[in-house]
Amino acid sequence: MIRLQKIAYLICLTAAVGAAIAQTPAAVQSTPAAQSQLPPRPPRPAPPARDPNTPGYVAAKELPDGANAPINADGNFILGPTHNPAPETAVQDGVPQGTVVEFTMSSANSKIYPGIARQPGTFGMPDPNDPATLIVTTSHPAPYTRHVAVYVPKQYVPGAAAPFIVGADGPDRLLFTVLDNLIAEHKVPVMVAVSIGNGSGDAQGSERGLEYDTMSGLYAEFVEKEVLPQVEAQAHVRLTKDPEGRATMGGSSGGSCALIMAWYHPELYHRVLTYSGTYVNQQWPHNSETPHGAWEFHEHLIPNSPVKPLRLWMEVGDRDLLNPNSMDDHMHDWVVANEQMAKVLAAKGYHYQFVFVRNAGHVDRAARQQTLPEALEYLWQGYPIAGAKN
Repeated sequence: MIRLQKIAYLICLTAAVGAAIAQTPAAVQSTPAAQSQLPPRPPRPAPPARDPNTPGYVAAKELPDGANAPINADGNFILGPTHNPAPETAVQDGVPQGTVVEFTMSSANSKIYPGIARQPGTFGMPDPNDPATLIVTTSHPAPYTRHVAVYVPKQYVPGAAAPFIVGADGPDRLLFTVLDNLIAEHKVPVMVAVSIGNGSGDAQGSERGLEYDTMSGLYAEFVEKEVLPQVEAQAHVRLTKDPEGRATMGGSSGGSCALIMAWYHPELYHRVLTYSGTYVNQQWPHNSETPHGAWEFHEHLIPNSPVKPLRLWMEVGDRDLLNPNSMDDHMHDWVVANEQMAKVLAAKGYHYQFVFVRNAGHVDRAARQQTLPEALEYLWQGYPIAGAKN
């Protein structure tokens, strides 16, 4: 059945590309040639700093400057403006160091993602009949090579079924260092980290956009069917099948992808960690079932669906992205999107932690260095940890 769904999806994708070109109004002249002749987009204006106490935002607890949220507390928190790196983000003397096994994957060997790319220097144009839909005519088949890095902790016992976390936009060296230290401190389980590179490009019409922004279970199925078997073979590990022992993480579109994986396949993943999650209208090709892309999570999907067995940690910066492209659809404010996520998760009774970070931009490095250890500890609450202090 999954194979049939994949074939149907690829057929629909090909049809969607053709339809997008065919339905473009002549007056707009959004042809590949026209788009390639467009002048370069001007530099993206710096987003303003948003106030976490803005009316309509969730009520949140303001923490002392430099402090992190408690590792066992649900709810909303305000951090910053100072961001000192957590001690666990640095290599520590005497701490066992895991090994990192790396390999590449070619699009030629993928039955799910054969590869697309958007022509360089082009983007797309809003549909004049529907500003929430972007017309992209310069996306075309293209090969890619994907880099995968697998962190295996020193404490891993060969043959044991290990819990693990799948990360987007890999390799994530900071994650590996943090895990070395947290595992040694018995603050998280002895886990494998699978850090998967994207298929190149960004946003609508790109391979990365297709993988990360599509509202379906396809990317999770790609990881399950094509990536994890190679991880087990190449790194000589065995990965747990228990969704309680499986987590996803990412930043920006990699963050929305992390939730998409768990939302559409909760039988595979129960834990989700996101920085500056792209819970906005960025899906392409258009899908009538989720016409507003990941904005649908807080607009319809979470409020109108039974509660799923998911635990989430989310972050957004006060200077996160605001209308970074030509779509004037009121669904491209990352701060509002993440605030709305926190609101609907609370209303449905999910276990979640949301941190609004002052003095932070999009997937802010300093904010990540401050918060990642705490985020991982929160994420793995309730999972057995050998040697943990109660």
